Amino acid sequence: MNQESQCKDQFYIQMCLHLAANGGRSVAPNPMVGSVIVHDGKVIGEGFHEQFGGPHAEVNALRSVTEQTVLKNSTLYVNLEPCCHQGKTPPCVDAIINAGIPRVVIGHVDPNPAVSGNGIETLRAHGIEVRSNILEAECIDLNKRFVTVHQKKRPYIILKWAQTNDGFIARTDFSSKWISCEESRQLTHQWRGEEQGILVGTNTALHDDPQLTVRHGNGISPLRIVLDRYHRLPLNLQLLSDGLETWIFSYTERTVPGHVRYVLLHQESKELDQMLRYLANNGISSLLVEGGSTLHRSFIDQNIWDEARIFVSPTEFQSGIRAATLTGLPFRERNVGPDKLREFVYSEITSNS
Repeated sequence: MNQESQCKDQFYIQMCLHLAANGGRSVAPNPMVGSVIVHDGKVIGEGFHEQFGGPHAEVNALRSVTEQTVLKNSTLYVNLEPCCHQGKTPPCVDAIINAGIPRVVIGHVDPNPAVSGNGIETLRAHGIEVRSNILEAECIDLNKRFVTVHQKKRPYIILKWAQTNDGFIARTDFSSKWISCEESRQLTHQWRGEEQGILVGTNTALHDDPQLTVRHGNGISPLRIVLDRYHRLPLNLQLLSDGLETWIFSYTERTVPGHVRYVLLHQESKELDQMLRYLANNGISSLLVEGGSTLHRSFIDQNIWDEARIFVSPTEFQSGIRAATLTGLPFRERNVGPDKLREFVYSEITSNS
């Protein structure tokens, strides 16, 4: 393949990525997918996966083409391998084959075992030219939550906390309500709207009595999850009394309101592994872990995390409850109001091993 053709393929896959991002949380736990159809160097159709359970990107792109007869001489671009199994919608490969598309260009292979190369094989078996792994790294990054669920059998995990300049997340008596600034708190609410689940431990639930909802902006509030091993939480906490869905992971059961789901943990298995496997199996592809430091250390010590976002306030406490720590340098640091936001991605350097 010549360089000009390769550049064109990359250009149109980049278009697919921009389209795909429009799906956002609305498609979770499905991946974000965009598709573009090109005929004689012109885009004649485009679409993206708009809603979980709704038509996939390829189908929306095919439907958007005004002159269907030219599809037999067109190229379909899509950032993720077309599905080949019956799910909530029919297989996308069938729609592509029936439309007479002669060439398909794909960003990356679907990690879902139900697809995983089978979509490509089906297209090729019907005489369709297929080129794959175009801008593969960018395509994987867009759907890192989806990829993580299928490769690691757990949600994509983002650790988040705020700490003072001298490394504390709270005073010993928990009298410090806010450490981060207003701008940082608004950004946190934006992040909540981007993930499917939000997790805290018993101490955070007890001392902060949080709502764990999106109250700034228009995002969708995540599923609220608490690791409360021995049901220490009183029923008058907001998480247990406000009527919004909450999942509690515990070693024992108790009678709770109808909006609360208790999930039993087993003593013989690692609790984080049990919880994360359950979440992944029940459609939760991403998890924002907001605290506190004991819970954060559990994830860090077991090397079970993908990103960490740490707000550092100029305030100093001199003493108090220590924040968790990461080794290595952040991949990015920026100002958010008077705070510093340090962002880490998991690697062997930042792991505890």
